[in-house]
Amino acid sequence: MKLAGAAAARYFARPEPDRAGLLIYGADTMRVALRRQEVVAALIGPEGEAEMRLTRIAAADLRKDPALLSDAVKAQGFFPGPRVALVEDATDGLSQVIGGALSDWRAGDAAIIVTASGTLGARSSLRTLFEQQPNAYAVGIYDDPPSREEIEAVLNRAGLKDLGRDAIAELTTLARDLDPGDFRQTIEKIALYKHGDPSPLTPAEIELCTPATIEAGIDDALDAVAEARAELVGSLVQRLAGQGVNPVALCIAATRHFRTLHLIAADPGGAAAAIARARPMIPYKRRDSLQRQVQAWGLMKLEEAISILVDTDLTLRSSSRAPAMAVMERALLRLAMKGRPR
Repeated sequence: MKLAGAAAARYFARPEPDRAGLLIYGADTMRVALRRQEVVAALIGPEGEAEMRLTRIAAADLRKDPALLSDAVKAQGFFPGPRVALVEDATDGLSQVIGGALSDWRAGDAAIIVTASGTLGARSSLRTLFEQQPNAYAVGIYDDPPSREEIEAVLNRAGLKDLGRDAIAELTTLARDLDPGDFRQTIEKIALYKHGDPSPLTPAEIELCTPATIEAGIDDALDAVAEARAELVGSLVQRLAGQGVNPVALCIAATRHFRTLHLIAADPGGAAAAIARARPMIPYKRRDSLQRQVQAWGLMKLEEAISILVDTDLTLRSSSRAPAMAVMERALLRLAMKGRPR
């Protein structure tokens, strides 16, 4: 059977012990590994591996000895409790072996958890095996932003409850910006930071525990431009270039930033109301700086800034032989100078 969306998230948190097996596949190995870790822990508990109720089987070893899986499924352990036979990095070449173990599975046997790297197309024999098996599930893990339910599950496991609206909004934005593993580590850091502190979690405290990212570096550079701090632009652009940021990507980010400022400036309800209504949601820590930038630029100058960025984008995508990052840096310097009061 095939699981997706909220149903898959609920199953990972509380797997059904009477199911024969589960296939987890996806292009992002970190996301697959986190889901595998979650479902195995839910099945056998925190002491399951120490009690030898988890048997790990590498795909290469299973190809050499096909009986490894069936032996692990039927074996009886020294400790009572549910057991798991985990096959990692499986491919379609193991479909027959895994299919035989699923067919022979009986109540009381170890659950068969299989992970596979890659998207596994609709014609994949391994995916088809689990989707057509009435007593097993197949779940594809994609790069979609986490749902509200998934975010709340991570928060609950870390012991973070009764959060305010601003904190929830900030964590939701953070979950979409970070890789799943980084997000979980950040939540654990926040939980440790708030341990024994009954006061509500604030966006400022979240910012203290948030790791630096390339996106944050881009935001710093664009804030320097929009706040007319021209003396910082060169060094920030060079730092981004050293991190591998593409000039076109930087231009797209700058255009998006100034268009956001323009939308806020053009809103008849005022800047504060426009920022609160903006979608996607603007992180709490950036709201004050955006409001200051809108007030400093005004509608007309923002339209001129967008025009400069559109021309720069066309130049970057043309056959011009000018160094692309130098072209981008020059455009940002022009904007920083334009933002200064006359």
